[in-house]
Amino acid sequence: MEKVSYIKRDCTDKGKIDSFLSTTRIGILGLSDASYPYAVPVNFIWHNDSIYFHGMGSGKKVQLLEKTANVCFTVFQEYGTAVDPMPCHADTAYTSVMIFGDARKVTDCEEGANILNLLVNKYMPGYYGEKLINAKLIEKYRSALDKKAVAVYCIKPVHLTAKENVVDSNELFAVK
Repeated sequence: MEKVSYIKRDCTDKGKIDSFLSTTRIGILGLSDASYPYAVPVNFIWHNDSIYFHGMGSGKKVQLLEKTANVCFTVFQEYGTAVDPMPCHADTAYTSVMIFGDARKVTDCEEGANILNLLVNKYMPGYYGEKLINAKLIEKYRSALDKKAVAVYCIKPVHLTAKENVVDSNELFAVK
């Protein structure tokens, strides 16, 4: 695997990376298609050093994952534009993580229910109170669109890179 080429931006602090992946709300799932790459934004959680996401039990994402499990998952956050007296030195403040690995479908209903509860609590903390989703619901629930069960996937990183360009907020461009 390639390493971050701009060493100055390389982030190897596991605590920072874990915190970033735990709080960022959207990731981009990159898949291989015969014609073109396919990248789709998904909700996700970072749990036990793995990415978990869910979706309908059918569609292009599922079709491509059935063909090849090799994926890239990118999470990023832009914080603004860092100003500089020299225009070519203006820069973007950001954090990004790229994860390469294989996506496997979670087939254990208990594990799937646990992951879906964690997802619900990430995006709507406390809204539903106790665990809303259980294994029986996972087994019985069917989508109104395709009549299939929800699909939960896990990506265990084979390789992970992280980059950051952290600047003080007073160095960011502000619209006046």
